Amino acid sequence: MTHAAFILSLLACATLLALFEIQVEGAEGWAAKLPTWRMDNAFTRILMSGKPLTGYHAYLFLLVLAMVHLPFGLGLSPWSLRGEARVVGFTLLLWAVEDFLWFVLNPAWGLGRFRRDQIWWHAPKWWWFMPRDYWIYSVVGAALYAYSVGGS
Repeated sequence: MTHAAFILSLLACATLLALFEIQVEGAEGWAAKLPTWRMDNAFTRILMSGKPLTGYHAYLFLLVLAMVHLPFGLGLSPWSLRGEARVVGFTLLLWAVEDFLWFVLNPAWGLGRFRRDQIWWHAPKWWWFMPRDYWIYSVVGAALYAYSVGGS
């Protein structure tokens, strides 16, 4: 897989997932108005970077995790440490890009409202001009991708 194919696949998946989430959540971020369960305790705040864990997000995360592992499960690619690094790197980058695109593509939000004082679920963990998760997911995701292509 070339770098361009990886990036284009990432952008296509992130865009489609963001558009899907916009249809589900509308203007209300972090499943605020969805009929889903919510857990908010010390463990879930650590796990979710200060946000409550919702049923919507738990099952969406698990679905994406299962889908990115399909090449291994379907026998299209043998499992390897480098392959797993690429899948996990892709997933981390996907969540950072998808979440940002949720704001950019959402008619109720737009880039102008992408600010700490506007986004309650990211506000407590905001670094410089974007949420802390974006920084961490981007750095770790890029490092895992670089490792995954290092031996090929």
